[in-house]
Formats: sequence, structure tokens, C-alpha cells
Amino acid sequence: MNQFLQNMTGMGGMTDQVIATDFLISAKSGVRNYAAAITEAATPELRTALRVQLRAAIATHETISNYMVANGYYHPHELSEQLQVDLTAAEAAINLAQH
Repeated sequence: MNQFLQNMTGMGGMTDQVIATDFLISAKSGVRNYAAAITEAATPELRTALRVQLRAAIATHETISNYMVANGYYHPHELSEQLQVDLTAAEAAINLAQH
């Protein structure tokens, strides 16, 4: 299936990067949403349950971040390297849109 996706998108290894980036963005959104929900929760029991989910979302975000760093998809401490990754991804997206 992965080879099928690579052939269909013409992106080769970029497919994993796109999926991981989308997952990272979703995990980050989940962290924000759980944190906001905790501030709005009406009962201590609900706040406790939301804290458990928040911790899991934070752990997921960390796991995805580590995967992306290990694979060269994400450079949170090297702005120039991250810029190159982002430019390459943007060029790939433009090429896909044109075809």
C-alpha cells in the first residue's frame, strides 16, 4: 500500500512525512483542546478524566515529535534546516496541485 501511495503522489518518502506532520498537528490541537476543556469542566471528576487524556495527548505529541526528528522531518532546534524541509514540502504540494 505504501508503494501505491508513493506512486500516486509522486512524493516518494514525503508520504510518511505528510502523514506524520498531519498527526503532529492533530496531537498539538488535542493538547490545546484538552487544556481548554479542563478550565471549563464543571466537576472535579471530569477535570481528573480530562487531565488523564491531556497527559496521553502530550505523550502522543512527544512520540510523534521524536519520530519526526529521528527521520529528519522536523528540526525544532535548527531553524534553517526546518526551513529547507518546509520549502521542500511546499514545492511538493505545489507540484501536486498542478497535476
